[in-house]
Amino acid sequence: MATKVWDGFIRGFHWLLVIGIAVLYFSGEEGWLEVHFVTGYLLLALMTTRLIWGIIGSQTAKLSSLFHSPKAILASFKSTATYVGHNPAGSLMVLAFFVLISVQLVSGLFTTDDILVEGPLVAHVPYSWAELAGDIHHTNIDILLIAIAVHISAIVIYRLRGKNLVKPLLTGNTAEPVSSAPTMRSGLLAYGIFVVLSAILLLTWGYEPLMALF
Repeated sequence: MATKVWDGFIRGFHWLLVIGIAVLYFSGEEGWLEVHFVTGYLLLALMTTRLIWGIIGSQTAKLSSLFHSPKAILASFKSTATYVGHNPAGSLMVLAFFVLISVQLVSGLFTTDDILVEGPLVAHVPYSWAELAGDIHHTNIDILLIAIAVHISAIVIYRLRGKNLVKPLLTGNTAEPVSSAPTMRSGLLAYGIFVVLSAILLLTWGYEPLMALF
């Protein structure tokens, strides 16, 4: 019997994040700056919503469920036990992604190309800070890409071992036996928060690049 382990928002968050990071990277590489900024604001709203949902959301969405001892993390690499939600090693990867993506998005708010485009917070900090933010923004994306490669490799390894990590993030359910079903909340509330935050960011910081796309 299948057990629901991921609510609708967590599933949507994962795939929206995949799409958003891809668009963010390619738009930056191709110089599609309006697309880059609009995508960045939407991802900032998405990440902020995820952090909020990590406090008020489903049991498996809780941020508290992502923290484990080093001993538990090391043991999970060898263990074949079934976990409700992320196992300790997977939780560490999720936390790493949260940090890297947050650094990328926040640093972008303070970054300028010294010619035409600058983040909305550049004017509020010393120029040396903006330079530092730019360096972080360009270096961190490479680290993020490496983390993504490691993440994909781990998914492939688990699949070869007979464990499908992708299917539960599509269906929300696992067919593996669990000790008890996690407490779930409707993801509609989280999507509502995401829409509100997106509207606020696009109206305050993203209005000009958004209008330039039409």
